[in-house]
Amino acid sequence: MAVDIVPTSFEGAELRIGIVVARFNEYAGRGEFEACMDELRKLGVVDEDVTKISVPGALEIPFALQKLAGTGEYDALIALGAVIRGETYHFELVSNESGAGITRISLDYGIPIANGVLTTENDEQCEERIDMKGRDCARCAVEMANLAKEFVAVECDESDDEE
Repeated sequence: MAVDIVPTSFEGAELRIGIVVARFNEYAGRGEFEACMDELRKLGVVDEDVTKISVPGALEIPFALQKLAGTGEYDALIALGAVIRGETYHFELVSNESGAGITRISLDYGIPIANGVLTTENDEQCEERIDMKGRDCARCAVEMANLAKEFVAVECDESDDEE
């Protein structure tokens, strides 16, 4: 039995990336964005190929992602922010709805979205994860954008063979 292996690529040159950052818990979004941009640059993505949108909070992230995805101009999107547990049920609502919205946009538009919306119990947990999550999202976005391009290339090759 033959196994096709799709190569993993972290080459970010010429990729267009859209980033949506929530302002609620601003220190988290700002820190994630800085780490994300640092990692994107290391992967070859140039600043001119990155669009950043700022939104009030995590619940507004899916709407902004939808607008970016609808342009067809981006190879991948990134969602950044933090939802920190409080004393009410609001944490669960915001975490669940934000995550579901991000996933829905990715699947509806067929575009990779790296979900970097941290969901933590407290500020200390959030602070510990900011840098790592920002960098992980950069790598995820680049890897998945390249994976998506591999599938487009395969689809084009197959349609050329049918003619």
